[in-house]
Amino acid sequence: MGRKYVFDFDSTLTQVEALDVLAEMTLQGRIDRDDVIAQIQEITNLGIDGDISFTQSLESRIKLLKAHKEHLKPLVEELRQKISKSIASNKEFFQKFSDDIYVISCGFKEFIDPIVAEYDIPSERVYANTFKFDEEGNIVGFDETNVLATHNGKIECLKMLDLEGEVQVIGDGYSDYVMREAGIAHKFFAYTENVHREKAASNADHVAPNLDEFLFVNDLPRNLSYPKNRIKILLLENVHPVAFDNLSEDGFSVELVDRSLSEDELIERIKGVHVLGIRSKTQITPKVLDAANKLLVIGAFCIGTTQIDLDSCKKHGIVVFNAPYSNTRSVVELALGQIIMLMRFIFPRNKELHSGIWNKTASNSHEVRGKNLGIVGYGNIGKQLSVLAEAMGMRVYYYDIEDRLALGNAVKCDTLEDLLNVSDVVSLHIDDNPANKNFIGERELAQMRKGAFLINLSRGFVVDIPHLVEALKTKKLAGAAFDVYPKEPRKNGRFESELQQLDNVILTPHIGGSTEEAQRDIADFVPNKIMAYINSGNTVDAVNFPNIRLPKQVNAHRFLHIHENVPGIMARINEVLAQYDMNIIGQYLSTDSDVGYVITDLDKDYNKQVIKDLKRIEHTIKFRVLY
Repeated sequence: MGRKYVFDFDSTLTQVEALDVLAEMTLQGRIDRDDVIAQIQEITNLGIDGDISFTQSLESRIKLLKAHKEHLKPLVEELRQKISKSIASNKEFFQKFSDDIYVISCGFKEFIDPIVAEYDIPSERVYANTFKFDEEGNIVGFDETNVLATHNGKIECLKMLDLEGEVQVIGDGYSDYVMREAGIAHKFFAYTENVHREKAASNADHVAPNLDEFLFVNDLPRNLSYPKNRIKILLLENVHPVAFDNLSEDGFSVELVDRSLSEDELIERIKGVHVLGIRSKTQITPKVLDAANKLLVIGAFCIGTTQIDLDSCKKHGIVVFNAPYSNTRSVVELALGQIIMLMRFIFPRNKELHSGIWNKTASNSHEVRGKNLGIVGYGNIGKQLSVLAEAMGMRVYYYDIEDRLALGNAVKCDTLEDLLNVSDVVSLHIDDNPANKNFIGERELAQMRKGAFLINLSRGFVVDIPHLVEALKTKKLAGAAFDVYPKEPRKNGRFESELQQLDNVILTPHIGGSTEEAQRDIADFVPNKIMAYINSGNTVDAVNFPNIRLPKQVNAHRFLHIHENVPGIMARINEVLAQYDMNIIGQYLSTDSDVGYVITDLDKDYNKQVIKDLKRIEHTIKFRVLY
């Protein structure tokens, strides 16, 4: 005797309550449509939670519906589009265990039968109500002799079925958990993918946020080897809420923290976490990674990654993604704004006026048109700044250690000194390589034009601040704008810098990329990369890993193998697969100097011993079965 699986229909197999959908169809064009729909939904919920008798709920809803037989066909078509996501992705389970699956619903066979037939559940294993029609085909009631039209009808229905073996009920409401409560079902799984009803969840043997969880607990065939709700994601530093929404909607368990964590705090919090999301202040050290017993991926919701020990991540098989493009425009616009503000001496004039001093003067105030802008670092930000500055009439010069193609009329400088000598404004957009510390120091400041301006929106450590302060005080430089600093607070609060209180110095609190648009873009970009890796193994745009993309397979299994890059690993993997008669339908290997990453797709069920043998291959760092 095996198990029998009893499924509810509304809000379990489908995302919706079918009668609510029918109401939206039948009430189309009526002035009181929204009010009637709200009444029907309220009655539905009262019945589901057991606050009114089911018979009363059914009678009241049908009376309000005013539906016709002709509405049922479009209703079925609508319901086909509303199958619960994890139900649709696990069709194989329904096909394989068709003989053991029953549907017991207080809904109606007229719309349930055609939906579940596509999941190999025949009409004779569907127990539900049936409509009554008048001579014109209007729905006027239901078969009141059907046990499922009565209060606690599911209990009586299941009793009459007298199923052998362990009976498990999967549903979202009161009428489902009472079958377990009555002792005629052995387990009740509260299905919360579409709606979380506290009454049902609190009385459940197990809460199943999706079918993958139910299948995982029962060790049944499933679309994903590990349910997404069991994958824990920790997002730090007040990451944009859209990131939380994107990851939560994909089924992951997500926790938000509004600040950075110290090394000790992170070591404590990282245990059991599969995905970590950070910004620029959280330091990912070897100690943190040693404590990260389940960590698969880190998402940096910013451009820079120096706060992450990338080599240690690679050795632990942890993939790192960042957001190299999402805030480019925001940084460029701030740079342009600061250039104009500095050259017009806006902030000294603003300070004077706030102090009651009217000082209307053109002294030291200049247009940006015709001035020379020197861009140090001609990457994504530098190039876009180049284009926009030129559109404003500036002459653009750039210097980069890489050989970069000039955009527009920009002029490449062979040396940094050449750029500093010619520029009226110097804007720094260099990367976070530690070798760039004090990139602009005493010597470089001396090479700048007298009366020039310096803008730093890159990294705080790239400018020698004491020597910059001296250059500003002696009027060697006419002004500066800084958004980044050698020392920045871990969270909003007190800030101190030698640059404070200096005339014509604009200070902003590391907000170059902090616009709603940029943070929204980052909150889309990084989670998409994380989800692509977790869901399909893709590493495209990873900053520390070989890049691989393979299309998702249907009716296949996908193995992900990360290993030290030594000769013979691929051959060893395929040797193990051949031992177990596994047929490879797709395989890709990519390597860098340190690690190799293999995605293998296989076309049939496998002996679980093959997983153990693949994990035992020498030089294996991480192994994961995806689906």
